[in-house]
Amino acid sequence: MTELPEFYFRIRENGAAVFRISTDDRQRRIEMDEIAVVNIRNGNVRPHGDRPLTAEEQAVIEEWMEERRAVLADRDIDDIHRAVDHLNLTTQWAQSRAGDAELEEVTDRLLLAMHDLRTVLVRKKAERLLAHPAPDAGTPAEAAQPTENGPPGPRLGAAT
Repeated sequence: MTELPEFYFRIRENGAAVFRISTDDRQRRIEMDEIAVVNIRNGNVRPHGDRPLTAEEQAVIEEWMEERRAVLADRDIDDIHRAVDHLNLTTQWAQSRAGDAELEEVTDRLLLAMHDLRTVLVRKKAERLLAHPAPDAGTPAEAAQPTENGPPGPRLGAAT
């Protein structure tokens, strides 16, 4: 029989319940003793019951929290890449296969969601550009001056 890990993390919505695993009895029954509840969002670790966590337990929990945050961050960016793929597939569907009734059902919701997303992305892009101007852009005030070819500053999609 393979060796069981010393700790088990039961994933929950905002973190995990942490158990210490024991197989010390004669029948090799698996005992799971809950030792803590972890909130991954705020970093809160609450020991279960009256027993404080040992330094080893605290270290294992902190390591798990770091690994879990990395997994969740990877999933977030993967979800965004999938959303871009879905937008492209939705565009193809609307252009080639959707009927009038289907388009009527989703058009307003899609337009509002895309408008909301575009507004946020443009604002965030502007904040980044103002915080870190290109070396040849001068000051933020100079970058906001109208150019010969049109409106002020850098435009999304403009070649640099």
